[in-house]
Amino acid sequence: MSSTHPTVLDVTDRIRDRSKAQRGAYLARLAELRQRDRGSDRMGCANVAHAVAGIPANDKFRVVAERAPNIGIVTAYNDMLSAHAPYQGYPDIIKHEARRLGATAQVAGGVPAMCDGVTQGTPGMELSLFSRDLIAMSTAVALTHDMFDAALMLGVCDKIVPGLLIGALHFGHLPTVFVPAGPMPSGLSNNAKSKVREQAAQGLVGRQGLLEAEMAAYHTLGTCTFYGTANSNQMLLEAMGLHVPGTAFVQPGDAMRETLTREAVRTVLGKAGEAAFQCPPIGEMVDERCIVNAMAALLATGGSTNHLIHWVAVARAAGIVIDWDDFSKLSDVVPLLTRVYPNGSADVNEFQASGGPGFVIGELVEAGLMHADVLTVRSGGIREFAGVPSLDGEADARRLRWTPAAALQNDAVTRPAAAPFSATGGLKLLSGNLGRSVIKVSSVPDDRHVVEAPARVFDSQAALQKAFTAGELERDVVCVVRWQGPQANGMPELHKLTPPLSVLQGKGFRVALVTDGRMSGASGKIPAAIHVSPEAAAGGPLAKVRDGDVIRLDAVAGTLEVLLPADEWAEREAATLSEAQRFADGHGLGRELFAGMRRNALTAEEGACSWL
Repeated sequence: MSSTHPTVLDVTDRIRDRSKAQRGAYLARLAELRQRDRGSDRMGCANVAHAVAGIPANDKFRVVAERAPNIGIVTAYNDMLSAHAPYQGYPDIIKHEARRLGATAQVAGGVPAMCDGVTQGTPGMELSLFSRDLIAMSTAVALTHDMFDAALMLGVCDKIVPGLLIGALHFGHLPTVFVPAGPMPSGLSNNAKSKVREQAAQGLVGRQGLLEAEMAAYHTLGTCTFYGTANSNQMLLEAMGLHVPGTAFVQPGDAMRETLTREAVRTVLGKAGEAAFQCPPIGEMVDERCIVNAMAALLATGGSTNHLIHWVAVARAAGIVIDWDDFSKLSDVVPLLTRVYPNGSADVNEFQASGGPGFVIGELVEAGLMHADVLTVRSGGIREFAGVPSLDGEADARRLRWTPAAALQNDAVTRPAAAPFSATGGLKLLSGNLGRSVIKVSSVPDDRHVVEAPARVFDSQAALQKAFTAGELERDVVCVVRWQGPQANGMPELHKLTPPLSVLQGKGFRVALVTDGRMSGASGKIPAAIHVSPEAAAGGPLAKVRDGDVIRLDAVAGTLEVLLPADEWAEREAATLSEAQRFADGHGLGRELFAGMRRNALTAEEGACSWL
């Protein structure tokens, strides 16, 4: 194994120095909480009676008399999300395994979980980002019963995992393991689905044809099979050592799935591996090195840009302060080791078959691009996460075993650090007189890394779609979509813009998107400067842009600028969000209830947190 890369060490040291006061205060709070007596010994008799009133008599006896460990289950189960529907039966499996090991388990609470795939392009999508903070608060409500010795988090998708993780870190004194449910089997390929979407945008395919394609792609239980935010979540949890190793991309119907869920119970109770091993508290595990490992894994796999917001917030929950400069510095040295859609044609099932997270983690650790000396939920540390699980033995006595993931590597999907797809992580920080933003270049053709063209300014994604349908964008153009930040309308994803912009680029026009909204990596081959900060609604420079201004997006030099004389740009008056649009974006379908979150939201680079 190589020594840790100097840039990885430098970024980690910068984060540690920057976070010293906050992290120290956080750890002091955890130490104080860990010194208390167990919940059933510490709490009043009436409190304890309420806490165990709903569980079987034998479990009551174990909790109160035998002082057995009690696991709190926080679940994001619902059957609106295909990824979360498999969780319906998990609590019974967990309780059974806990009892078998002399412990107990209770469903402490549920958290809301919305599907971005359902709400894309609708007003409901404007609740999506802040649902993360609501999930964190709901996790706190569940765990604040304070009767638990450990916790299991059941969640997979976009905001759900970051929300659960933020909530869990506010109860960082508890050993905590995350329990995924896995991706759906492959259906219509992502490339074929995207082609049908582009045809629909041109009017070449009708609603029925588009619906058939979409239902062939999203067809059963499990996460979507592209490498978006949901599946990036699972990669990052593996890299942080918060899963049972290799659990992320085992499908819901796989015979191993239940065994892995039972292994999560054994792991959080310290019953897996060495008898003397104790699962560490999550707040101690998630330190500066752990966060850097997650960042490296994100970059090495070309993961979702949403994590440049979410993991900033996750780090803050553990008293750690990171920013986009940290991501950018790591991106310069962390190579791209995977080609998974939208960065390639493979889906997550093909990624798993080619070694999956285990392969990537093993390569990064061996190359010195991840910290090897970190705590994980397993006694063997992060090296345990370089394996792929399987079931071994007879049907009535099958056991989990792990084999090196490198043996599965397919160089069309995964490559070693010594011969990567790209020498860098494919993420660039852009800065200039339009503010700071990020661009995911790993899927953008090299000849599109620099775009210079006149701007067309839109106040909504619907307005851009309307202009496209009217044929007004048949030229080189930089489309500016503003008033899409956290304070304006909750920072929705703008996936509906990818098909029309892809059509324009396919016709040979040089096009780009500049927005204070999100794309989560779904921009695909379109150069997109996203998360522009400060946002237009907070007085950011996007509010100054006018139709016809020439904008240069340069992902090579790392710049985003409007090409105007500095004095003219400084003197230009900024547009303001109209009261009519502010009202429309803040009312209907429950958006009124999120007004306080919009009002208090920090910038995208600060994690868009509404709770700080």
